[in-house]
Amino acid sequence: MTARPLRLRRVRKLVPGSRSGRGATPKVVALGGGMGLSASLAALRRITGDLTAVVTVADDGGSSGRLRDELGVLPPGDLRKALAALCGDDDWGQTWSRVIQHRFTSEGELHDHAVGNLLIVALWEQLGDHVQALDLVGKLLGAHGRVLPMSAVPLELQALVKGHDETRPDEISTVRGQATVALTPGEVQSVHLVPEDPPAVPEVVAAVRDADWVVLGPGSWFSSVIPHLLVPELREALEETKARKVLSLNLAPQPGETDGFSPQRHLEVLARHAPKLAFDVVLADRAAVPDTESLTAAAKQLVGSEVELAEVAAPGSPCGTAETHKGAARHDPELLAAAYDRIFRMHGRIGPWR
Repeated sequence: MTARPLRLRRVRKLVPGSRSGRGATPKVVALGGGMGLSASLAALRRITGDLTAVVTVADDGGSSGRLRDELGVLPPGDLRKALAALCGDDDWGQTWSRVIQHRFTSEGELHDHAVGNLLIVALWEQLGDHVQALDLVGKLLGAHGRVLPMSAVPLELQALVKGHDETRPDEISTVRGQATVALTPGEVQSVHLVPEDPPAVPEVVAAVRDADWVVLGPGSWFSSVIPHLLVPELREALEETKARKVLSLNLAPQPGETDGFSPQRHLEVLARHAPKLAFDVVLADRAAVPDTESLTAAAKQLVGSEVELAEVAAPGSPCGTAETHKGAARHDPELLAAAYDRIFRMHGRIGPWR
């Protein structure tokens, strides 16, 4: 079976709790971190009123890393980005999105801290509950969905990297820290978390098991996507849920982390970390797939999935180009929303929303 191109149409934007068609909108859980998850959320909030974002908590760079080191808290940065992506397109939503994303510029300790990071950490300290605090921030922002950390324990990401030392190209080294792994020279072989078996947030497990659709990716493959599969309770929920699952591939390899990776290579490393996990659909941008037949075969063999190709990149994004600098390739939220909407409608109807 060859990959099927998606014929996309504009989708009607929805608000939380709204209804479309013959029933409530689907319950969707999106997992990831950083800008990849933000892109997915900006699309999904346009087509469902029941959306939960599950965010990695291994970030150790920038403002998040400083707050983590100083206060011993979860890194708030990716959680903040997810909340900003869920803000609406009205004046209220866009104003608050800009506010929580604002970074201070100074000669002192506040330099480069994001307002949203400080707000989230302050509420964690006030309420003593990660989930309650994030729900309160979401309510303040009028967020079109819920944001949850995948674990309530700050995690360290470690990677086994071949050729991290350029003078020893065949040597395997251990690289520590998400920020370092994301930009490491050499070839990442595998990643793991410290502690190795962190507990999942119960609300995350419940959301995955109760979902109609689960979306994993896009995002930094080793540092934002695969970490979700390294939390035993969460991986088990993903394997056992009755929800249908979409794996959303990146527009281009990420410099350092996945240099030279083909789309099918991304599937290979994911299957190596979670061999029992299957998907219903692998979504890829048509321009980012140079060999459709190879990807179709790999998707069926490795994750038991069909492949759907669609134009989901923002105009001018250099898809599939290994030489692109970080952040150059961007998803278009309207096009990505149309792709998700088409997949949800055409790949089975489960639950009361249809």
